Amino acid sequence: MASETAPRRRSLVHIVLAAAVVMGGTGVGTAYVKAQAHTGRVSSASPASPSPSASASSSASASASVSEEASVAPQAEPTVDPDTLLSKAMKRVTAAAEDGAEVSVAVLDVESGDSATYGDGAFDTASIVKVDILATLLLQAQDEKRGLTAQEKRYATAMIQVSDNASASALWTAIGKAAGLATANKRFGLTDTEGGTGMLWGLTQTTAADQLTLLRQVFAENGESSQLSEANRTYLQGLMGSIAVDQDWGVSAAADGGTTGSRFALKNGWLPRTATGLWDINSVGRVTAADGREFLVAVVSNGNTTKAKGISLVESAARAAVSVFESADAGATTATTATKSGTTTES
Repeated sequence: MASETAPRRRSLVHIVLAAAVVMGGTGVGTAYVKAQAHTGRVSSASPASPSPSASASSSASASASVSEEASVAPQAEPTVDPDTLLSKAMKRVTAAAEDGAEVSVAVLDVESGDSATYGDGAFDTASIVKVDILATLLLQAQDEKRGLTAQEKRYATAMIQVSDNASASALWTAIGKAAGLATANKRFGLTDTEGGTGMLWGLTQTTAADQLTLLRQVFAENGESSQLSEANRTYLQGLMGSIAVDQDWGVSAAADGGTTGSRFALKNGWLPRTATGLWDINSVGRVTAADGREFLVAVVSNGNTTKAKGISLVESAARAAVSVFESADAGATTATTATKSGTTTES
């Protein structure tokens, strides 16, 4: 999970060239800053040839100008709200979606701690609630100062790796159903998740933002805030990193290939609603991008006419979410390179 530190900042100090000409460089802000190019020219020469003393004075003045300009601290750049950037990235995704299909996504750049959310509606969890069920069981066992029993481990493995529903029902009962889930979620920091009634754990209601909060608990790194112990986090991460091959879809589409567990760890959920015949398709987990950076991504959707179309929607949303951070950093790198070569670039 990402630390609670402030987002990374990138900036370039203005470079002053020559004694008579001063050029302003390009400043690059955070991953959400649109680079701005500003160019100015200062002339200190007069038509007549200067006297030796005037030349010396001019040279000293120019040297002082260079020294002063180089010591000026980088100025803060205007920033763009990450939610706005994600909203723009999602326009293409929603434009291609089926009429009636709805999707919401939340993403966290683990390294920087920057996050963004698109949509705030409540969705059926389907089987992604199984991560919450197991996290709750682990927290309860932790409070009791015990490990999971052999039977609980068998249920947990089947529930996460192959999404076995009978195992989920057994552990749903073990944690105290919706009431037990709610108690644990209060400690995890989830505020908009409500357990399904009775044994209907798949109809638990949640938001993408809440699922991202849960992922931060599961994938927290040493020294970061989590209700789960390091051993319990490692255990749950391991199960999510070794899912069945036929369930390799969803947020893993935003990962840079590789094998399960090294490039992604996830849990998917899919549920055809009997009343409408439409599908709930969801996916949550951690992905590693091409540059090695990690992202936590949660995507929830409903109103899909088929499972395949729902998967396509969820995968497009996951890729769009991660691309917001990747493209912004690529633009910053390009601007930095251009400025170092003596040119300015606006992106």
